[in-house]
Amino acid sequence: MKKLLFAGSLTLCLCFSSLFVGQTAFAAQAESENLGLSCKSAYCMDANSATPVYAMNEKERLPIASMCKIMTLILSFDAVESGKMSYDTVVPVSQHAMSMGGSQVYLEAGGTYTAEQLMESVTVCSANDACVALAEYIAGSDDIFVQRMNERAKGLGCNDTLFANCTGLPKDPQYSCAYDVALMLRELIKHDKYFEFSKIWTDEFQHPEGRTTLITNTNKLIRQYQGCDGGKTGFTNEAGFCLAATARRGETRAISVCIGSADSKSRFAAVSRMFDYTFANYSDREVYPAAPLEEKLCVKNAKVTEIAVIPERPVRYFCKNGESGAELTRTVEFMPVKAPLHKGDKVGEMTVFKDGAEYAKVSLLALEDAEKATIWDYYRRAAENWAI
Repeated sequence: MKKLLFAGSLTLCLCFSSLFVGQTAFAAQAESENLGLSCKSAYCMDANSATPVYAMNEKERLPIASMCKIMTLILSFDAVESGKMSYDTVVPVSQHAMSMGGSQVYLEAGGTYTAEQLMESVTVCSANDACVALAEYIAGSDDIFVQRMNERAKGLGCNDTLFANCTGLPKDPQYSCAYDVALMLRELIKHDKYFEFSKIWTDEFQHPEGRTTLITNTNKLIRQYQGCDGGKTGFTNEAGFCLAATARRGETRAISVCIGSADSKSRFAAVSRMFDYTFANYSDREVYPAAPLEEKLCVKNAKVTEIAVIPERPVRYFCKNGESGAELTRTVEFMPVKAPLHKGDKVGEMTVFKDGAEYAKVSLLALEDAEKATIWDYYRRAAENWAI
């Protein structure tokens, strides 16, 4: 693999803060602002880079009530992406699912609903019965589904999380922490379809026999906080009032989590204050655009000797306003490729470093086709070289 290092004139001396100065430094800095949160545990981070902004007892293992449905939804979206089900898949409802109680959409045992209906009801009104119906369809039983929830959590780096069911209803042992919940919500919001559900304020849920149930979003911040477009509430006597939410202003998207507030008003206030602090003091800026690179890719056996390449996505940099001293460099690594090559094919990687530590890695894509050379192309090329 060909490796090109560009420093010197291509080194960016940016007036941005360091991303990787450590979570403790960011957390201590935020705590010194005295946000006055009324909860047992809290955490706030940048959604794009996972840079921590605020932390309070963020690794303490606590019950999280219905916020565990974030993972239930992640596995549901996983099932759609893998082809296990589609949004139009008809899901049957068992007596067990119907009998969940708590927050529910009053599914009919023996009835059938689309996966999209069920996923919407879980997102909007935290429907326990819909959670179990999805779990049984996807995994065969809710017990197997819970095993997969725990496996998926471990894969995300959630080391202080243990699920006992897919609803968050009280059952020991089960727990999570504010940090892990933030990681899970960060994974969930990678699905654009999720936001179609999370932005719904009220809707009529249709049952097979014509009955309807009015569902209302439990996350009041989607109406009360500018830029908030998703999240998950939770409440049990054991967990207290909980909330994980995401909000975007401009190019900055934050994720905030609070666990164990004494009342519903306090959880919304805690998350709002963390959002306010983030948007007032931090920004997310594009440092490498998704634009053609100066470097060209050499393609073997092609009609053309080299083609243009482009990063798959821009590289953004999240930092505290006014801080300086960050230095970014990048390397470009091309894969050995030969014709035929098609526009959009992966041909290498661009790695961005901050002060020598890896910050981001982005795939490089071919910006044009490279057709296979014919014998006449070789003759022409040889003639041109001979003429020189």
